[in-house]
Amino acid sequence: MKKTFHFKLSTTQAVMLSFFLAIFVGSILLALPISSSGSEAVPYIDALFTATTSICVTGLVTLPTVTTWSTFGHIIILILIQIGGLGIITILFGFMIMLKRKLGLEDRILIQDAFNLNTLSGLIKFVQKVLLGTFVVEGIGALLYMIVFIPEFGVRGIWISVFNSISAFCNAGIDIISEDSLCAYVFNPIINMTTCLLIFLSGIGYIVWWDVLKVLKNVKKQGWKCFRYLTLHSKITLSATGILIFGGAFLIFIFEYHNPLTMGDYSLVHKLQAALFQSVTTRTAGFATIPQQNLTNASAIVSLLLMFIGGSPVGTAGGIKTVTISVLLVSALATIRNKAEVVLFHRTIPKEAVSKAVAVTSISFIVMFTSTVLLSAVTDAPALDIMYETISATATVGLTRNLTSSLNLWGKIILIVTMYLGRIGPISLLLAFNKKTENKNIIKNPTEEISIG
Repeated sequence: MKKTFHFKLSTTQAVMLSFFLAIFVGSILLALPISSSGSEAVPYIDALFTATTSICVTGLVTLPTVTTWSTFGHIIILILIQIGGLGIITILFGFMIMLKRKLGLEDRILIQDAFNLNTLSGLIKFVQKVLLGTFVVEGIGALLYMIVFIPEFGVRGIWISVFNSISAFCNAGIDIISEDSLCAYVFNPIINMTTCLLIFLSGIGYIVWWDVLKVLKNVKKQGWKCFRYLTLHSKITLSATGILIFGGAFLIFIFEYHNPLTMGDYSLVHKLQAALFQSVTTRTAGFATIPQQNLTNASAIVSLLLMFIGGSPVGTAGGIKTVTISVLLVSALATIRNKAEVVLFHRTIPKEAVSKAVAVTSISFIVMFTSTVLLSAVTDAPALDIMYETISATATVGLTRNLTSSLNLWGKIILIVTMYLGRIGPISLLLAFNKKTENKNIIKNPTEEISIG
């Protein structure tokens, strides 16, 4: 009898392949003459770079988005951003749910792994809420942007508002307003507030949304004490996010207070607003209201740390995530204090979670370090500018100190690979950890003590 071989993709392979195919299709579409605002098609390497930065919701661009691409090109970029933000698997199963297609056990496991969830129950409702919540928040963001953009740009302001809202929520940082991001709106409270809220809401993750909403229903009965019933994940996420945002804003405010190239000449209110925006946008959003190349070295280093940490799990943000860094710090503190258990908010953190945190951070650091070395080998830019670029790509942030547009072919290829690995690397790592193996070693290797530190 003839043997038949069935090739089955693992969840990790499905995620990686879906992003790769989306990037490839997007690059082909952007390389078409119809996507260019000029008479000739954009070089393929730049189309590939733009497709990658859109799908990976990074925001680094080799060519100005507003002037390089036609309306068709802008539509393709926006679709890629939305797909990249939500995830191809989420959108695919969203359509299946809309068409009332039944999801089998394998489909549910794929969704569970894609979102790194701990249960198979309620997955269909979870996907529905993710899609509905995303479109509602993006719609509200677009309406708020229209208050400013319609009076300034007329009817085109509607399209700009929709584009900016989706880009901000998906943490892409790409806009079709100007070549200087949002620097022209550094004093505009509506633009600043709307962008920061979109970045914050997408950055804390969907799980926290539902948890907070569930707890808020009990405010009338139990008062604000009801927040003690938040899950451990939500408590860590919200606490770490608050510390990073306001701590980062405070440091940037101090370091840039007298800098005439950034906010030295601003009023106190505008300085606070600009510092807060800079701290929020480093959570992998990529928009800028002050030129990044003009930041003091101290502020740039603070921004590097904030970019590397990024947002929170099960959202659209990148980086190693707030929960990861929180677990690492508490684990280190427990080791220093000679404690056997890692405890946060009176709850013991599983050892598997600590191992995942170490692994995600290590892999992300390796990608960032390798990219930095390679980019340094093909460009003679200052070391700080190169690190800003590579960490921005690894954490899918999109902030640059004006280096992206001057990259040569090899530099573009290095960043394309870095953005791809930054988007799927930590995800794939977590999925690999979640994959259960049936064969377990019965015989364990002998243990031997080693010296650390």
